[in-house]
Amino acid sequence: MGQGLSLTTDTSLVLVCKKPALHQGKQRLAADLGAEQALAVAELLLACALEDLSEWPGRIVIAPAHENDHNWARQLLKHRKCETLPQGSGNLGERLNYLDHELRSQKHTNIIYIGSDSPTLSFKHFLDTVRNLQIHDTVFSKASDGGVTIMANNKHWPDLSRLPWSTDTLGESLANLCRQSGLTVGYSPSSQDVDHLKDLLSILPELSSDSRPARQALAKHIESVFKQGTLSHA
Repeated sequence: MGQGLSLTTDTSLVLVCKKPALHQGKQRLAADLGAEQALAVAELLLACALEDLSEWPGRIVIAPAHENDHNWARQLLKHRKCETLPQGSGNLGERLNYLDHELRSQKHTNIIYIGSDSPTLSFKHFLDTVRNLQIHDTVFSKASDGGVTIMANNKHWPDLSRLPWSTDTLGESLANLCRQSGLTVGYSPSSQDVDHLKDLLSILPELSSDSRPARQALAKHIESVFKQGTLSHA
């Protein structure tokens, strides 16, 4: 454990996120719950991701979707030294390639990328990823929908622009692309992201048993949604 923890200080944790806003983002969840509830869930999900960053002993970076959200991102973790880097333009693959290039030019070497919609991630996932990065060039955590919740690397990503983002073949396509580019691939334990109402239902037991404050807040909100019968949109 001690060796793994020491390696985390040489690994950067990067949150790729959007500023929560009504009718922007989480559209599949909004179709199930309505726009206002989807926004509330998005804000709570972001709090969970920030909880992960605040506990990370290495360098942390928040990468907002838009340049004009730079100041917003800077204010998210006032108690920690946090770097910010807007994502740039293009599809998600193009933006990840841009971020990776910029971060490596700033002396980031081992990098873990996460989004703001995977509240079942824990320090154990990240520690396992760090250890895998000592063996493999790239490391992923598989999501139950066929995507990934962690993308980690110690070398430049190949061109990610043509991958089938937001589909159930993303994880497989991503791993194949890395292997075809001469990169080795490893995996940390699987996890789950939140896109639909059913995802909230499936993660509720795990969140309820998680003592971290942001996870508890999300669990209580999910429970309140069902108690109030706020599912007329589902």
